Amino acid sequence: MEVAIEHLPASGPPQQLVLLLHGWAQDARALAPLAGVLSREFPQAAVLVPQAPTPADGGRRGRMWYSIEGLQQDPSPWAGRVAAQLERIEPWVRAQQQRLGVPAPATCLGGFSQGALLSLELVARHDGIAGRVLAFGSRYCTLPATAPRLTTLHFLHGREDPIFTLAEVQQAFDHLARQRGDVTLDVAHGVGHELHPALIECALQRLRSYIPRRTWEEALGALPVHQEGQRAAH
Repeated sequence: MEVAIEHLPASGPPQQLVLLLHGWAQDARALAPLAGVLSREFPQAAVLVPQAPTPADGGRRGRMWYSIEGLQQDPSPWAGRVAAQLERIEPWVRAQQQRLGVPAPATCLGGFSQGALLSLELVARHDGIAGRVLAFGSRYCTLPATAPRLTTLHFLHGREDPIFTLAEVQQAFDHLARQRGDVTLDVAHGVGHELHPALIECALQRLRSYIPRRTWEEALGALPVHQEGQRAAH
């Protein structure tokens, strides 16, 4: 996979690694603003944005991780297309961790729409491959049977998103929360299917201040800890 955008620390080795996957019919440039903000806010992080492997369906501009052709009429091939792409992404993630010397707990995986969906699905199959996921405007293809125990999931969603509806994301959040998964949901009112500045600010707040449940439980001897996981952005 070609890395189209790479921000590295000005000096010293990276202490964190952020890997961002763009959406369908986009390219890496669509995530350049987010990558730039994360690089400035976390100067010791390496921030990478790869390019999806193939041109988008139907002659559309941009690229795609997997085809969405026909899925609206028949969604049954969706899971298989996702799984096939994850077979490429999983070794790439591990290769970047090894190349830059950053362990999985210090890795943040995420992106927008199709790219965020792949990040969620990857962690569902490989719990702990990243310490956190930033899922902008996205949800699962298939809800996982169990919540990840080694990865914190941050859903960042527009209330008016017509592609992946808030109701679908809320369903995923509730499903994971019932299993005591480490999950948050931030909702921006008046926002559709877009990488909105309000959602980027929510992501920054989560990265700066949210302490993962597993950290609390390790510190307190695995006692149940309640955290506020859902909020609205205005």
